[in-house]
Amino acid sequence: MRPVARGRARSPRASSPKELRASTAANVQGGAALLAAEQKRLGLPLSGDAADWYAAVAGYSGATDAATATTFANDVFDVIRKGQRRTTDSGRQVALSAAPRVAPRTEQVRRLGLGTVPSRGTECPESVACESIPAPYQRLEGKDYGNHDLADRPASQKVDFIVIHDTEGSWETTIKLIKDPAYVSWNYTVRSGDGHIAQHVPTKDVAWHAGNWYVNAKSVGIEHEGFLAQPDAWYTEEMYRTSARLVEYLADKLDIPLDRQHILGHDNVPGTVPSTIRGMHTDPGPYWDWAHYFDLMGRPFEAAASPFSGMVTIAPEYEDHQPAYTGCVKPGVKCSPHGSGAVRLHTAPREDAPLIQDIGLRPDGSPSTIDVNDTGARASTGQQFAVADRQGGWTAIWYLGQKAWFRNPWWDPVAMGAHGRLVTPREGLAEIPVYGRAFPEKEAYPAGVPVQAVTPLPYKLPAGQAYVVGATSPSEYLWAATFEQSGHRIVRGEDVYYEIQFGHRVAFVKATDVEIRSSRW
Repeated sequence: MRPVARGRARSPRASSPKELRASTAANVQGGAALLAAEQKRLGLPLSGDAADWYAAVAGYSGATDAATATTFANDVFDVIRKGQRRTTDSGRQVALSAAPRVAPRTEQVRRLGLGTVPSRGTECPESVACESIPAPYQRLEGKDYGNHDLADRPASQKVDFIVIHDTEGSWETTIKLIKDPAYVSWNYTVRSGDGHIAQHVPTKDVAWHAGNWYVNAKSVGIEHEGFLAQPDAWYTEEMYRTSARLVEYLADKLDIPLDRQHILGHDNVPGTVPSTIRGMHTDPGPYWDWAHYFDLMGRPFEAAASPFSGMVTIAPEYEDHQPAYTGCVKPGVKCSPHGSGAVRLHTAPREDAPLIQDIGLRPDGSPSTIDVNDTGARASTGQQFAVADRQGGWTAIWYLGQKAWFRNPWWDPVAMGAHGRLVTPREGLAEIPVYGRAFPEKEAYPAGVPVQAVTPLPYKLPAGQAYVVGATSPSEYLWAATFEQSGHRIVRGEDVYYEIQFGHRVAFVKATDVEIRSSRW
């Protein structure tokens, strides 16, 4: 989304598709040409007053319904009124001065002749365009059914998490899949080009989206059209804006804290047991701009303690922070330089030190890689960790049971001071297990409900280490093995778990295994 240029529109010289993709200047000129062409098509003047371009901006979105086109245009004019500053791909600072008195001629949108979409029954804020495209709930062959479970949340179970995904496919493919009763499901999809939102599963019901049944039962899943290795083509400003308003709305509706312990990426969801770790998804990836996303929700990440405190929030400057990645186009081939919200973690305070090992991903003990899909040695914006050490311009955090180092000089920091609650093994325990789900103890299961094993992950949390606490999680298991909701059971146990930021993914520890202390101790 680019602001409307002020002043008289001019027709730029013709540019090739290759030039439009490669050159920022050509791309901006091409956008201006399309906007001018839309203004002419609508029979409106090529005015020097931005207010006269509302319909052209709405049409520029490519939306096929009036609500989405209007939402897009409203967001563009919101930027014009407030102003904006950005760093270009070449590192130049550009600024759009605020024009708070611009009053666009919103009635112009009628000239587009756009239709409407079915929005009845959707759970969305009024500030977005939301459509109902229901996921089917029907019997399949035998005892199988699809593609979600009927429930009564939050009365039946508290929703603790919102999980952010990308589709790794187009809108058209994604909508086709959500309509397939034999496929999985998610609650919402956000379209890349215009920020249009479709709701598929009510928030009271359990969508099958996270690859972790405990997280499914306790979360809402939001898919975003796009590919994690192609952020500029898919992670658009309008998608960020409408998605952020949706998350803010859902967090208020479901009483979910707006922080990175509760707003997770799919790449932050843990495997359930050792055998599932390697198959967990990696979206939305290192190019998702968590800082901008939370800024849009009015919850920016800010320093809450001294830079030398015992806890940090990861917070690199997205545009300037460009660690090398491979695998965007072909395995092993370097990706084009790009801003990232993730920092890389080493075994020692040196750039040439090996990356931290993730024995869940690589049981053979081999180090992690810089592949764009490798989450083994990565910490992302907003995630919080206990400080293990400092040396020179480097900071070490406790991560996957290890001391993990990242470059964090005081003159160019990628983390900020924080404070909060930490867990550490209770006195007398040399190490404790960590889990990928907060399931009840065996004794809690009633007759007829299969007992789910409380299986630890292959990691350990040793004495002397500390990890940041997120949610307090009562042990629960939703048994939903029948088409009829009346046959479902929620098993609640006596065990209580704490969600912790253990690595790039969260994990759970039993409350009886740990002590809680303040990061200020």
